[in-house]
Amino acid sequence: MSLRPVKHSLTLRGHRTSVTLEPEFWDAFRAIAAESGLPINTLAARIDEARGTEMGLASAMRLHVLRHYRRAAEKGRD
Repeated sequence: MSLRPVKHSLTLRGHRTSVTLEPEFWDAFRAIAAESGLPINTLAARIDEARGTEMGLASAMRLHVLRHYRRAAEKGRD
């Protein structure tokens, strides 16, 4: 798999934006959205709303993916 980040366009609350993530993060992000029953634009908009002004959207999305899988790993240990 390519290590180069890939740019995708998203629509957040009616506005187009581009986000650049590594392919593995895009795959994981899509899987999380599907698991949640959400379109990726909706999940990205929720993350965007919660991120504040100190962090970029791409970083917030990466952290969302990381936290999701950390929680899943912790549940698996219980």
